[in-house]
Amino acid sequence: MSRERPKRGALPPAQENIQKLEKVVEEGNFYGAQQMYKSISARYVAAQRFSEAVDILQSGACNQLNHGQVTCGAELAALFVETLFKGRFPYDDETLVRVRKIYKAFPRIPVPQQLGDLDDMQQLSETLGAAKTCVEGCSSFLKAALKWSKEFGAPRSGAPEIHVMLANYIYFESPEVDMVRVSHHFVRGNNPKEFASTLVNFMGKCYPGEDDVAIARAILMYLSVGNLRDANILMDEIKKQVESKQLDFPKSDLIQFINFLLQTLLRDALPLFNMLRAKYKSSLDREPSFHELLDEIAEKFYGVRRRNPLQGMGMFGEIFKMMGGE
Repeated sequence: MSRERPKRGALPPAQENIQKLEKVVEEGNFYGAQQMYKSISARYVAAQRFSEAVDILQSGACNQLNHGQVTCGAELAALFVETLFKGRFPYDDETLVRVRKIYKAFPRIPVPQQLGDLDDMQQLSETLGAAKTCVEGCSSFLKAALKWSKEFGAPRSGAPEIHVMLANYIYFESPEVDMVRVSHHFVRGNNPKEFASTLVNFMGKCYPGEDDVAIARAILMYLSVGNLRDANILMDEIKKQVESKQLDFPKSDLIQFINFLLQTLLRDALPLFNMLRAKYKSSLDREPSFHELLDEIAEKFYGVRRRNPLQGMGMFGEIFKMMGGE
């Protein structure tokens, strides 16, 4: 009996291509490898061999990133997530491990904290540009992964593990730290102790008066989504870490308000809640978003409906409604 010949064009096991492509990258032919990663993975997708396609794209993204090819690596990372969608991969530990491996492969570029750290302005400009490229590439990849997770089994706001990854990368790798974005992702994450460590780190390098605002914002953002437990864990952990590092915990009217608020929300005490808002209004005015967050907290904890911005506009408000403005 004659041996059956393999079909022409049949795809080999993915590992064969992975090993072959690794050699191309090792030889420094990054562009050639990139085109091969894209074309070969596309064949596995067309054959509906999605698991092998993501194996190839994960390997390619990590290889390119490990060789400093951020643009190439980010492109393959994006195709990796696109293939998760096509293959309808569920949000589970196995796929999260894949996402985390790519995330960890994105370079960490030390950004000088002061201009004096680098004498050469051109070198400084190149360093900042490289850091920005890394942050944009990694952020884009993780945001796409969040969208995938929402669709395939994660909580409504996306995988908490991915939110923590994104918060960490934005904080530690961005040339300019945006604590609002960092806090947004940590609050949707699942690690308030790590969030506390990041805030304590920020306290050590921020301008005077920024530390208490950052802490208050973090607590209020947790409370605005109804998460009193993690708000308390965060505050306790910050105090613990500050004490262990022998740092000064900020003492201000704003922090005093936060401490009173955490106690107030443990009971049905709307009048006390409103009294605190009125008493500490001048402190809350330091950050415009605080009042909006407190409106959301009042709705979450006391069922107070947020005021419609059209109220008080009279005839103009009614006209706006008729025009579909609501």
